[in-house]
Amino acid sequence: MTVSAGLRPVTPLGILAARLDAVCGRLDGVPEEVRAELEGIRDLAVGFEPYLEAQTTPESPALALLAERTLAAAWSGSLEAEMLSGHVEGRFLAFLLRTARARRVLEVGMFTGYSALAMAEALPAGGEVVACELDADVAAFARECFDESPDGGTIDVRVGPAADTLAALVAEGQVFDVVFVDADKAGYAGYLQTVLHGGLLADGGLVVVDNTLMQGQPWAGDRTANGEAIAAFNDAVTADPRVEQVLVPLRDGITLIRRTDS
Repeated sequence: MTVSAGLRPVTPLGILAARLDAVCGRLDGVPEEVRAELEGIRDLAVGFEPYLEAQTTPESPALALLAERTLAAAWSGSLEAEMLSGHVEGRFLAFLLRTARARRVLEVGMFTGYSALAMAEALPAGGEVVACELDADVAAFARECFDESPDGGTIDVRVGPAADTLAALVAEGQVFDVVFVDADKAGYAGYLQTVLHGGLLADGGLVVVDNTLMQGQPWAGDRTANGEAIAAFNDAVTADPRVEQVLVPLRDGITLIRRTDS
């Protein structure tokens, strides 16, 4: 999502744009040609994500309402409106699902349900999204939003720790065409192993992992615990001979993973 008023930047490009804008506000005494160069760089960065938004197919009314409700809600603790997947990423996920002709999708980490609903809208008749969410109150918030959409009934929300839900899905023998991971970053490696080893991913299936650029922390600046976890996860995926992957620089990074040894 493009950073809106009142929201802090949470993508590498958004952070870069904000920092450049701040620098351009402190250019007194700088030669005019240097000022013009810096302001041009700033404008290039600041305008990038809004341009992506403008050139991407609009979101559905149900998704727009879900986003509006999420941005207006009072979040606390580890929850924040910036966790919303948003318009461009939602369209990207829907595009992937339609291209892959996916019918069954597993989402590990739902928050208020933007990505779950975006994917549900892309499924054919009879398709299903199984969405895992740790927080019962957040899950209730999402269900209320799903009730406003004609596609919300295709989303099966499972509340509880993701590792427990994944184990239950393995025991049930469930199989998914696409698995989208956007949960606690320290859990990513374990979730991927369960998906690959537990039979949850269909032959030829796709794993999509969010936040794999983690605000640029894997390669620049100080790392938080999440930054350390993502850097370690990325290195582990890169070194894993069972898979091939590509890291797409969309928002905070999306890695596409496919098994090559099945």
